[in-house]
Amino acid sequence: MFLSSVSLAPSIALLGLLSAVSSVCAQNADTTSSASGSNHTTVLILGGGMTGIIAARTLHEQGIEDFIILDAKIDLGGRMIPEPFGVRGRQVVVEVGPSWIQGTQQGNGTANPIWELALKHNLSTVSNDIYGSVTTYDDSGYNDYTDVVNQALNNFDRATVLAGRRLKEGEVDLSLRSAYGLMGIGPKTPQEDASNYFQIDFVIAQSPSQTSWLASAWRNNFTYIPEYGGFSNVHQMSIDQRGFVYIAQAEAAEFLQPRQMIYNQTVNLIEYGKDTVAVHTTGDLTITADHVLCTFSVGVLQNSDVVFQPPLPDWKIEAINSIEMATYTKIFLQFNETFWFPTEMGLYAAKQRGKYPVWQSLDHVGFFPGSGIICVTVTGDWALYIEQLTHEQIQSEVIEVLRAMYPNITVPEPIAIHTTAWASNTLYRGSYANWGPSYVPAQSDNLKATVNNQLWFAGEATSTKHFGLLQGAYFEGQVVGYALAACIQGKGSCESPHTTIPKNAQPHHWQRCLTSHLSCPHPN
Repeated sequence: MFLSSVSLAPSIALLGLLSAVSSVCAQNADTTSSASGSNHTTVLILGGGMTGIIAARTLHEQGIEDFIILDAKIDLGGRMIPEPFGVRGRQVVVEVGPSWIQGTQQGNGTANPIWELALKHNLSTVSNDIYGSVTTYDDSGYNDYTDVVNQALNNFDRATVLAGRRLKEGEVDLSLRSAYGLMGIGPKTPQEDASNYFQIDFVIAQSPSQTSWLASAWRNNFTYIPEYGGFSNVHQMSIDQRGFVYIAQAEAAEFLQPRQMIYNQTVNLIEYGKDTVAVHTTGDLTITADHVLCTFSVGVLQNSDVVFQPPLPDWKIEAINSIEMATYTKIFLQFNETFWFPTEMGLYAAKQRGKYPVWQSLDHVGFFPGSGIICVTVTGDWALYIEQLTHEQIQSEVIEVLRAMYPNITVPEPIAIHTTAWASNTLYRGSYANWGPSYVPAQSDNLKATVNNQLWFAGEATSTKHFGLLQGAYFEGQVVGYALAACIQGKGSCESPHTTIPKNAQPHHWQRCLTSHLSCPHPN
């Protein structure tokens, strides 16, 4: 299956899980194939990723059991996708989706809820020293420019500090590229460009010119800087052979009943505006609900994969299209023998930004020693580019880069290779969200606002502080779960505020609290 070919379509690994998890993932065939009859529920949750699971758990905790999670896949987990990779006898489970817990907990400080789930469900993880254990290369081969890498880290810290000052003064947002230009620290050499990529694109999955200066600054602070509300400066990587997704599936198994799950049904039409919402699938299933929670990725919402009838209001469509859906693609290669760097990470500086720059050795102590596996990551426009290539072209380009990194040895062809086409997959349409330059707070509010008191929206993209991160998906599921429960039980409003015409000049009122230590009205 994985010999010298590239699998470009994401596949689902059916893992050996606890029997409780398996029971949640097993669904009555009559329910999933029903094309007629009156199927009604109070809350229909579209999507069984982290947001959908935590929203359902929150409803359960609030005493509401009349809900259904409907998912297009055959198991829970969304974009958390484990993949058995390698030739027979040397196969390991790798993560084609998220693999890191970004920020854990410092001392007795605030804990990342994903870290808490990992501890609760005994997930096997290891600290990944991404920036401290790196070997650097360029077109001439090995070239030690780790000092440039460290300077790139310092440059981003400077940009973050200056962003805080702009927030205090209520100044407009700019791109990160503009920020670096203002500070006179823009990259000028391939080595500086690769180091800049390592700090920005490798994390955010888009270039500095595509990224909000202000939003990227508070995202960083709320993740890695405890004194600003973050968790810790630790990247904890899952090496669990049940898959990172196990924490989501095991959590769901504690409260979900089989009757509350429908698998293998892809939504294509949502009719709202009447007494109930009718959701239709490509499998000719129709379910009605009083409330529908859409946890689709913003990439799916930006495409025509799901049709809303009537069309969503203009303010909602603008909000959906105001945010970017970034693409973050890992390419896994397995070789008979390990010939690469002894560090955890490798960085390659090409003359063209984003050309197979960041490498990770999985054949490393603490990871998967003896596996012969190395992974290279591409993001943004380059990730979109490789989705247009043939299997042979991708492998050829990757090996060409390895041979540039190691000009004095004969780099062999891999015995296995695997990558994933996120952007062209209709279930995802990308990897995760990123705010572009000229971020406007009202658009973030509108993205998560309800429509007609019936349609609810949540996911990592709607998280103001943690967009693009797994903990953002968790927090948003929790927030919308509480809001739905309050609405249903008559303890709160079913309508969330929105701005009909967002104004570019409106000040970033709430964000000023990030630097003034005031109470922030946005909990997530």
